[in-house]
Amino acid sequence: MRRDRSRLAAILPGLWLAVFFALPFLLVAKLSLSDTALAMPPYAPQLDWSPHGLRRFFAGLDFETYGRLAADRLYLDAYVSSLRIAATATALLLLVGYPMAYGIARCPPRLRSALVMAVILPFWTSFLIRIYAWIAILKPAGLLNAALGALGLPAVNILNTEAAVILGLVYAYLPFMVLPLYAVLERQDVRLVEAAQDLGASPVSAFWTITFPLSLPGVAAGALLCFIPMAGEFVVPDLLGGSETLMLGRVIWTEFFANRDWPAASAVAIVLIATLLVPILLFERQPSKVLR
Repeated sequence: MRRDRSRLAAILPGLWLAVFFALPFLLVAKLSLSDTALAMPPYAPQLDWSPHGLRRFFAGLDFETYGRLAADRLYLDAYVSSLRIAATATALLLLVGYPMAYGIARCPPRLRSALVMAVILPFWTSFLIRIYAWIAILKPAGLLNAALGALGLPAVNILNTEAAVILGLVYAYLPFMVLPLYAVLERQDVRLVEAAQDLGASPVSAFWTITFPLSLPGVAAGALLCFIPMAGEFVVPDLLGGSETLMLGRVIWTEFFANRDWPAASAVAIVLIATLLVPILLFERQPSKVLR
């Protein structure tokens, strides 16, 4: 009975990944190897299970769409811009989230739960509503410029710029950076820092030699949790970014729904997935170095 339960526990995650990850990935990969067609659905070839149909199906698959992506400067610019914006936002999240997580972890235990709840509280509101709230704040006649005018400072034009996109990403993904960092920092033994200070280390030196190296697993986890979804983000750049703010999420949406070029959209998605697998594989290969 126990052996059957063990097998079932091993099979269920595999089935979950096969149905909700592997199968959709294969469908998108197949679309990326197809050609655009004026039909419904708007791609060819269609899968035909007859022997001759299968031969025609596999013969019709090619890498022409990927060649088109490589030759079009628009896709390359969107690809580089997405990675740059996601990396910038991740760095800012680390700069903002690390002090927050450190402060919560060093607070008295009776206050930690309340502070963690304050970090999670924005999740109780719709993500879309929160981003629309930033439009009300950043628009030319919004709350930000009203506050600057009350202080006698000049108005700023942030909405529909790359800066607004980065600001929206930092706000939206801050809990994903704070919570992994807090989980690591809260478990650290403060006696290690006290011992370093007893041996003559300054508080700053003790932080960089003891606290920060031991928190690297949380840094890596938070960076991956933020960078990966931000690179393919659609809502924030669509609502807060202008027409010149190119990100792959918007490109994929445009190709699917406006241009009805499903092969191009699928190829862009596959390239993005392949790129985002690199930091995940590097993290999985280096766990012992990170923990040391």
